[in-house]
Amino acid sequence: MFERLWQGLLAYADKLRHFQPNARLYLANIVIAGAAFGIFRLLFNFYVLSLGEGYDEALLGQLVMVSSLASMIGAFPAGYLSDRIGRKASLVLSSATVSASVLALVFWHTRPALYLLNAVIGLAQSLGGVSSGPFLMENSGEKERTYLFSFNAGLQTLASSVGNVVGGLLPAWLGGALGVAATSSAAYGVAIAVVGGVSILALLPLVLLKRAPGTYQVGGAPLSPFQYLVQHPGMLLKLIGPQLVISVGAGLLMPFMNVFFRKTYQQADATIGTLFALGSLTMGIGLIVAPPLADRWGKTRFVVITQALSIPFLVLLGFAPWFWLSAVAYLVRVALMNMSNPIYSTFVMEQVESRARATVASLSNMSWSVGWLISPWISGQLQVHYGFAPVYAGTISTYVIGIFLMWLFFVRKSGPRAAKAERITGPSVQLKR
Repeated sequence: MFERLWQGLLAYADKLRHFQPNARLYLANIVIAGAAFGIFRLLFNFYVLSLGEGYDEALLGQLVMVSSLASMIGAFPAGYLSDRIGRKASLVLSSATVSASVLALVFWHTRPALYLLNAVIGLAQSLGGVSSGPFLMENSGEKERTYLFSFNAGLQTLASSVGNVVGGLLPAWLGGALGVAATSSAAYGVAIAVVGGVSILALLPLVLLKRAPGTYQVGGAPLSPFQYLVQHPGMLLKLIGPQLVISVGAGLLMPFMNVFFRKTYQQADATIGTLFALGSLTMGIGLIVAPPLADRWGKTRFVVITQALSIPFLVLLGFAPWFWLSAVAYLVRVALMNMSNPIYSTFVMEQVESRARATVASLSNMSWSVGWLISPWISGQLQVHYGFAPVYAGTISTYVIGIFLMWLFFVRKSGPRAAKAERITGPSVQLKR
C-alpha cells in the first residue's frame, strides 16, 4: 500500500516538473492574488453592511447582480480583446483594473460608486476569466495539462484560506490601531485597502510572462461568439447548459455564506474567517488530488460523482440545528462541489481548437454570469423577508438539475473510464473518444 502511494506521489511530482516557466509565473500570481481576495471575499459584505442605514442584504444582492451583468456583457468583447492584444496583456489589464477598483472602494463608497466599481470589477474579471483557460492550454502539454489546471485552482484556494484567516483577524488588528471598533466601516475600509495593495504585487509575475511559442497568433481574426454559437449549438449547449443551471443556484447562496453564518449562528468575523480558511484548505487539497482520480474515472464522470456527493452535505449545511454540524457540512460540501471545476474547465478547452478557445471561454463565462445576474437580487429579497430557507431550497434544486444534465449529456452512455465527447474543429463537429 505504502509503495503504491509512494509511486503515485512520484508520478504526481513528475507532472509538476513539466510545468513551463510561464505556467510557474502565473501560479505565483495566483498565490498572491488568491491571498488578497481571500480577505476581500470575507470582508466586503461586512464592509458594505457597516456603512449605515440602507446598506443591507438587498443591496448586497444588487451589487452581485451588477457585477454579474457587467461580466455577462463583457464576456462577448473579452474574447475578441484577448485574441487581439494577447493573453499576457489581457491578464495584466484585468489584474490592474481589479486592484485599482478595490482601492477605489475605500475612498468612494456611495451607493452609485459601489454599483459602478462592482461593474468595473465584473468587466475586468470577465477579461481575466476568458484569458486564463486559453493561457493555461497554450502553456502546457497534454501530459501535465489536467494537473496544471487543478494545481492552479488548488493553489488559489489554499492561498485564499490564508487570506480568510488573516481577513478574520485584520479588522480587529486595524481597529485597535485606529482606535475604532473592529466592526466599524473604518476598520473594514482599511482592510480593503490592504487587499488592494497586496493585489498590486500580484502584477509582477504577470509582467514577466513571455509569449509561448506556437500559441494562437495575436491580432488574428477572432471568432464571433454569436456566430460560433450558431455553428455549434448542440455541443455548446451541452458544455455550457449544466453550468448555467448550477450558476443560478450558486448565485442564490454563495455570495451570502458569511452573512448566513453571522445571522443564523451569530458567529464573529474571526470564527467565520477561520471556517472559510478551513473550507479553502479542504477544497485546495481536493483540487490537488483530483487529477489522478479524473485520470482513473474520466473527466466528466468524475465531475458528476463528486458534485452529486455534495448534495446531502448542502442540505445539512442549510438546516443543521447546531453551528458545528453546519460547519462540518460546509467543509465537506465545498471540497466535493468545487474539486471538479478545473477538471471540467480542462475538458471544455480540450473540445475546441486553439482559435476558438477564447470565444468558448467567453460564452462559458457569460453563462455563469447569466446565472448570477438575477439570483443574488432574488436572494437578497428572500433573506430580508423570509430568511435563508427558501434560498437553500432553490440552490439545492438547481444543483440537482444541473448535475443530472451533466450525467445525461456526457456520462449516461459512456464507459467507466471516460465520457464520450464531441470535438469542435471549425465548421464540422467530430466525436472525440
